[in-house]
Amino acid sequence: MTQPFASLGRRRFGLGLAAAFSGLGVAACATRAPAGPTAAGYGPTLADPSGFLDLPRGFSYRVVSQFGDRMSDGNQVPDRADGMGCFALAGGRHALVRNHELSPSHVDAGAFRGHGDQGSAFDRLPDGRALPGGTTTIVMEDGSGRVLSQHLSLAGTIRNCAGGITPWGSWLTCEEDVTRAGSGVAQDHGWVFEVPAAAPGLIEPRPIRAMGRFNHEAAAVDPRTGIVYLTEDRDDSLLYRFLPERPGQLHAGGRLQALALVDRSRRDSRNWDEAMVPQGEWLPVRWIDLAGIDSPDDDLRLRGHQAGALRFARGEGIHWGDGECFFCCTSGGAAKLGQIMRYRPDSDGGKLQLFVESRSKTMLDFGDNLTVAPTGHLIVCEDQYTEVVANRLIGVSPDGRTYVLGALHAQTELAGACFSPDGRTLYVNTYSPARTLAITGPWHAFAA
Repeated sequence: MTQPFASLGRRRFGLGLAAAFSGLGVAACATRAPAGPTAAGYGPTLADPSGFLDLPRGFSYRVVSQFGDRMSDGNQVPDRADGMGCFALAGGRHALVRNHELSPSHVDAGAFRGHGDQGSAFDRLPDGRALPGGTTTIVMEDGSGRVLSQHLSLAGTIRNCAGGITPWGSWLTCEEDVTRAGSGVAQDHGWVFEVPAAAPGLIEPRPIRAMGRFNHEAAAVDPRTGIVYLTEDRDDSLLYRFLPERPGQLHAGGRLQALALVDRSRRDSRNWDEAMVPQGEWLPVRWIDLAGIDSPDDDLRLRGHQAGALRFARGEGIHWGDGECFFCCTSGGAAKLGQIMRYRPDSDGGKLQLFVESRSKTMLDFGDNLTVAPTGHLIVCEDQYTEVVANRLIGVSPDGRTYVLGALHAQTELAGACFSPDGRTLYVNTYSPARTLAITGPWHAFAA
């Protein structure tokens, strides 16, 4: 039986740095000024001699898997690594289940390039080739972090963006796509799939249809109740929850709902034109039952909002903490730079708080995937693109102050942040070319 520890978890950058850091441990050294954090964090980031990822003193990274590596099943590591979860396995091992956000046009960046695909796939192109989206699983040795094996674990899906771990040892991988059958593919897409972390190879792909069909982003499970909370990456998205008929058996069906505020005059959390959700205030919520959840017209969020559900600005990464969950709204806030929401369930429906709203690019710039560090701090992956340093790892203290944990010198996204079962290693992906990094350092030496 696997036991999950932490979850979560796009774009492109140049290939020129690959030889400099591929498979090597690279320590941070020469001084670099911090990019305007509001808390001291672990101190300033220091320039990486390979010019790739700056980290504070005492931290280092190594590449454990990358695009094009030959896996144990004979396939190759696909590109566009996104959300990811980490799970403890029996026998002194742990597993990373990693999403690959690939569209039908990205077949040449998938796992089967160079040879015919084998095994089960949810959907295929008209020429018979499996759609390239899906997941890979990396099995690692505890302590040493040595890679023991890698394999393809789900195939034939579209744009597997983020997802979430379950208390029963599986990864919920989410399609951020609503392509209909007949549009160059044979199946409707926009589903959540469940991938057991201990599966030794390709699983039989079965969409969890009761969780609805929409532009799924990420998922988090309340371990006390088995309720699944789901985000949606749209400018006018909703926050959903799935009430399973039988907790832990998601294919047995359940009820899908959307979050609304008890105060019916507040129906927009984005704060773009008016601050309807002030930072720090706890707001009582209610939940609205949804019908027509297969949503052939991709209007589930619109019908939900018409019924009173609260709008969010691009709901993305979500992570369950100590009796509560946090989720990012990538373009929320008056500055449209991002928000972090906090939800606490209770017998009356729960309460929602705007935990962080970014006021400047140095504070937080388009937060996406997030996880919780051993210290209880959040670690947020940015998903913004500029002509200078592209994206950072941002820490958030329990009182809502932000600090820079890492700065990436590449035009791509950091994604899929999750901790090893012993809490000593942060795993994180770079989106494209896909790489999975293991970051170690003095995680308990937080300075502020």
